[in-house]
This record gives sequence, structure tokens and C-alpha cells, in this order.
Amino acid sequence: MQRRQWILSTTVTVMAVVGAPVAQAQGKFPERTITIVVPSAPGGTTDFTARLIAEPLSRALGQPVVVDNKAGASGNIGNQHVAKAKPDGYTLLLAYSGYQVGNPHLFKRAGWDPIKDFTPVAMLTRAPQVVAARANLPVNNLRELVAYAKANPDKLNYASSGNGSIQHIAGELFKQMTGTSLTHVPYKGAGPAVQDLLGGQVDLFFTTPASVVSHIKADKLKGLAVTSSARLSSLPQVPTTRESVLKDFTLDSWFALYAPAGTPNEVVQQLNTEIAKILAYPEVKKKAEEAGTLVEHMGPAQLGEYTRKELTYWGRVIQDAKITAD
Repeated sequence: MQRRQWILSTTVTVMAVVGAPVAQAQGKFPERTITIVVPSAPGGTTDFTARLIAEPLSRALGQPVVVDNKAGASGNIGNQHVAKAKPDGYTLLLAYSGYQVGNPHLFKRAGWDPIKDFTPVAMLTRAPQVVAARANLPVNNLRELVAYAKANPDKLNYASSGNGSIQHIAGELFKQMTGTSLTHVPYKGAGPAVQDLLGGQVDLFFTTPASVVSHIKADKLKGLAVTSSARLSSLPQVPTTRESVLKDFTLDSWFALYAPAGTPNEVVQQLNTEIAKILAYPEVKKKAEEAGTLVEHMGPAQLGEYTRKELTYWGRVIQDAKITAD
């Protein structure tokens, strides 16, 4: 009886020792492909930011990092997808501030909650807006745009990446501050909006620089103003709104990484640590600046607090501007 108990005990011990490394290996992150979901079409700053970090993050983690564009419903489709994903770190959201802190105030049933459904990982970049116009619009600066819009009420339209986006809010604020009348044309992301602006189907686009810098430099679009306190190094010829007729018209967007709520803290911290290193690379900073954006890192706790503050701020802006999602 004692010999039988000894054999059983030894067998259990050996199985535990042999099994321990297997269990540990299965818990190591990452073991497979990581997907960064972009809730808008290719070609915009959200997409640019995701691709800015995807390749270096893949190298750092030793696993593929792919970008998956899930556009539609003003960002709600992509956000819903990540909100419902397994909280294991393999599905992440590249969030655009207009969606992340604007949509909750615009949609009664967005299908996701910015606080309850997501775990903050890291802030990545920030960008002002550029007032871009089609090449053949007969204006060359913001003052001329205001005069032309007043002389031609309801003739001009402006694009946005979706109802409730920062571009939408920028257009409505512009109308209020200048007493002009413009028609809003929403798109499923900045990429399609830029294509129609290039083709002359829309007149204006209030958007982040990455979407239009190359086209403005090539004289395919006109840069009328940037909504920042200083001129951009990527567009030094474009004046700020403070230099023009709208000194108080300052507006920027931010882009951050979130994981589904419940993602293990060690996974979140590992991702944040690697991203902090990536954003410090000179080549990453240079690439961001050339596109008209600036890298700005925040860790999980700081990003979580910032998200809550931005929710309150943009809630007031949207309410004051009387903006609703159609």
C-alpha cells in the first residue's frame, strides 16, 4: 500500500514538473498575430498612425502586427468589433479622438462604451486640423474663403470622415464663428473624402495633415489654414487660423491605442513599454512630423484619465454646437 502511494505521488510530481513549462509557455505573450483595428478607411491619419507603429511593434514583439480597416457607421463598426473581442491583447483599437470621445455624445446606441468596454494602452500622436480646399476653388486663404462663402450662401460643401467626427465638428464651428452656410458631406473615413476633394466633388475638408500634406505640396489641393498655435514644419507656407480671421479657431485630434476591457495588466504594460520605445525612435518622430503629426506618449493610467476629461470637454462642445448624428 505504501509502495502504491509512493508511485502515485511520484507520478503526480513528475507530471507537475513536466507540465509546468508547457503551461508557462502557453501563457507567454505574444504567441501569434496581433491585429490593430482601424475604425475608418485607409488613407487617413488614423490609418497612418496604425501603420506608423505596426512594423516596429512587430519587430519588438517577434510576431506579425497587422492593420485591419473596419470602416462604417462613423467608426462604430470598428469600435464595436474590438469592444466585443476576446481580452487577450491580440485585438487592439487604434482610436481616433473624434470617434472615441465624440460618438458617445452623438449616438444614443453606439454599441460600445469608451470607458466600460476598453482598457487604455498608450497615447500615440496628436495633430491639428488643416483647412484644405479643392485646387480650383477661387480662394487662397481663410479670409477669402469667408468672403466667398458669405457671397455664395449654401453653395459650398465640406467633407468629413463621418457624422460627429472632429472634421464635422470643425465645419460646424467654422459656420458658427463666421456666420456662413456650408453643407456637410460625411464619408467613411478621410481617405474617400480626400479622393472626392481631389476630384472636385466636394469643396473643403477640415482634416488632419497626414491626409492632405502630399497633395498640398503637389499643388493638387490648397492649404488655407492650420488650426494650431504655430505653423507646421511640414506645411510652413500655410498660415495658422490665429494669423487669419479666426484667432480662436484652434482644434486638434489625438490617436491612441486601446484594448478590450479585461485585458491582463501585464499584457497592457508590455504593449505600452514597447510603444514608448518606438515613439522615441528618431525615424518614427521624423515620419510623424513629415505627415503633420507629433508623437505624444501617455501610459495606461494617464490615458485613462485623459479620456475621461476629453469625454466631458467634447460633450460640451458638441452640445453647444448643436451637432447630432443623422
